[in-house]
Amino acid sequence: MEKKKLGLVPKLIMGIIIGIVLGSFASESIISIFVTFSSFVSAFISFIIPLMIIAFVTAGIGELRSGAGKLLGLTLGLAYGFTLISGTFSYVVSRLVFPTFIDQATTSAIMDGNVQSVAPLFTIPLLPLLDVTSALVFAFIMGLGISALRGNEKTAEIGAMMGDFFNGFQFIIQMVLEKAVIPLLPYYIASTFSLMSFTGEVWRVLAIFWRVYLIIFAMHFLILVFQFGVAGAIAKKNPLPYLKNQFPAWLTAAGTQSSATTIPVNVEVAKKNGVSKSIREFVVPLCATIHLSGSMISLTAFSTAILMMNNMEVSFGLLAPFIMILGISMVAAPGAPGGAVMSALPFLPLIGIVSDGPLASLMIALYLTQDSFGTACNVSGDNAVALIVDKVKGRFGIAEELEDSNEIFDEIVPANEI
Repeated sequence: MEKKKLGLVPKLIMGIIIGIVLGSFASESIISIFVTFSSFVSAFISFIIPLMIIAFVTAGIGELRSGAGKLLGLTLGLAYGFTLISGTFSYVVSRLVFPTFIDQATTSAIMDGNVQSVAPLFTIPLLPLLDVTSALVFAFIMGLGISALRGNEKTAEIGAMMGDFFNGFQFIIQMVLEKAVIPLLPYYIASTFSLMSFTGEVWRVLAIFWRVYLIIFAMHFLILVFQFGVAGAIAKKNPLPYLKNQFPAWLTAAGTQSSATTIPVNVEVAKKNGVSKSIREFVVPLCATIHLSGSMISLTAFSTAILMMNNMEVSFGLLAPFIMILGISMVAAPGAPGGAVMSALPFLPLIGIVSDGPLASLMIALYLTQDSFGTACNVSGDNAVALIVDKVKGRFGIAEELEDSNEIFDEIVPANEI
């Protein structure tokens, strides 16, 4: 009888517990070994992230064929708009609520210099091949170029070859993430929490973040009420049945932590909601890649909480660029386990957090332990987008593009997988 494998979240929780226990009793020399391991994993993750952005963003954009321009543009606009609204909503709630339990009476500063009180035994000079901004720009250029080549009869073959190359590259990076980075994370998190426990910061952190978790879950629910409320208003129907219909897909996403795996279930939910076949078979698979409201809520809230805990600036002017660029860079997220937080790491310096420091490690641990709920929020909102697109398609002259949209859907999700 095959043994059931332990999931990532239980492993992360075990890593946190083991790290706290070890940090409470281990000597500084033992902690320095953990810090050495943690610094190596941080360097390895920093090396992989630009490659992940190139692989996933290029392949994702390259699949967006130009045959259904208005339908594609409307879906992209709604998905990105909802993602930005979610990030802004998360920031506003965080600024209003977090100060009620994050203040000088409950926490002390845990700036990078204070937490990293134990030096690693040695470091490995592993530098990324290129910086994240260059990787993102390159990915967009190549992705849009491949999409344009595929849409032209004369260059379709070249576009297909280039697409196959980046799809292969994507597969290689995904294997690295699944076989190397993700298995290392529980040990990485254990090392991080052992240092926090050793320096005496861990209990202050945990006393704050269990409340942050509860607020994030509430925001996930509220943003879905808002999204389906907008959809219901446009469709002139009660949104509550739509929310009720979404539960099977929400449960599937929460259980699998995968937007892609949930696509068939989500398409059936859209059918139950009365969304036309052509729209649901285009919008739902596409939004599984580009609509990330739940992930944005979580990352914005965690970032704001960490900044507050360190007495750092938390103005909207600081967070707004972070939210806007994160909404774009997370296009890479659905293709990789924990991809959203990995996509966020390179942009943490925009808000003053070192991307390979202990605060970034804390961000990874906090995000991954609730990742399944963020994914469930993401995919649930996909159907709100589908409802809106289906209702307004006539106003944008989309009806004549529906035949092309079916071809795009067949490429994203083969018919035999639905």
